[in-house]
Amino acid sequence: MLLDPGIAAILDQANAATAAPIRTTDPDILRVAQRTLAAATDSEPIQVGSVQDGTVPGPEGAIPVRIYRPDAEGPLPTVVFFHGGGWITGDLDSHDLVTRRLCRDVGAVVVAVHYRRAPEHPFPAPYDDCLAVTRHIADHINDYGARRDRLAVAGDSAGANLAAVIAQTFRDENRPLAAQLLAYPPTDFDGDYPSRTENANGYMLTAENLADIQYLYAGNDPAVRGRPQVSPLHAETLAGLAPAVIGTAQHDPLRDEGLAYAEALEAAGGDVFVRNYDGLIHGFLNMFPLSPAAADATSELFAQLGQRLGRAA
Repeated sequence: MLLDPGIAAILDQANAATAAPIRTTDPDILRVAQRTLAAATDSEPIQVGSVQDGTVPGPEGAIPVRIYRPDAEGPLPTVVFFHGGGWITGDLDSHDLVTRRLCRDVGAVVVAVHYRRAPEHPFPAPYDDCLAVTRHIADHINDYGARRDRLAVAGDSAGANLAAVIAQTFRDENRPLAAQLLAYPPTDFDGDYPSRTENANGYMLTAENLADIQYLYAGNDPAVRGRPQVSPLHAETLAGLAPAVIGTAQHDPLRDEGLAYAEALEAAGGDVFVRNYDGLIHGFLNMFPLSPAAADATSELFAQLGQRLGRAA
C-alpha cells in the first residue's frame, strides 16, 4: 500500500534534510532536532482537566513526571506513559500532545515519565527509572487515579519497549497490571526480520539509525542485548502478562518484531489486540495532527486501551 498522503508530506521534508549520524553526534544536537520535528507536527493543545509537573523519587535522584488529569470524577484508571525517542531523545514536551489525547480519550490519569537517557545513561538506567516511577504510583495510587485494579503502562517506540519490560517485571513481582499499550515496540534487538530490510531506508527510522540507537542503549554484548529487560521477546515465559494493545506500522523496520511479540503473547494465552496499520511509518502517534490515517490509528489504539481499563472490577 502507498504511504498515507499526510505521512508522505512529512517524509518528503525529512528525507530532504541531511541526517546527523546518531552514533557520533552530540546527543543534545539530536534532542534539539527531535524537538524541532515534534513542533512541526504540533497543533493546539488538547484540553484536559489539569496538567501538573512534578517529580518521583528514583534510584539516582528525582525523576521528572507530568501528570494529566481528565475532566471527570474519580476514582479513575491510571496510565504510566514512557515517551519514545530511541532512549536518546524525546521528553515530556515532545509527547505532550499524545499524552493529552491519551488522558482525554481514555478518561484516565496519565503520568508521563522523563527517564534518564542514553548515551549518558544507557541500559539499565531508563528501565530502572521507569520501574521506580511505576512502583511509586502503584504504592501511592490514591494520589493518582485511585483505581488500584486499573493501573496500566503505555509507550511508543523505546517507550513501548520500556512498557513491555515493566509489565513483565510487575508480573514477576506478583503485581499484574490491568493493561499495556505498545506502539511500534522494539522487542528483539538481534532478531532477523524482513521488515528491517524492506524498510531499511526512506521511512524516517532507517536500519542504520536503528543499529546506532540500539548500540548506544545496550552496547554490543549479545548477553546484554538478549536480556528480557532489553529484548522482551526473550522472556522465559510470556504467560500471565497484562492484556496488550499493540500497534505496528507497514513501513517500519520494527514492524515484524512488534507483530512477533503480539503473536507470542497470544500463544501464551494472553489477551491481545494487534493491528498493523497500512500506509503508516514509525512514530505515527506523534503525527496524528497531520495525517488522518495516523489519527484513526491513534483513536483505535486508545479506544482499545480504554476498553480494557473500563472493564468491571
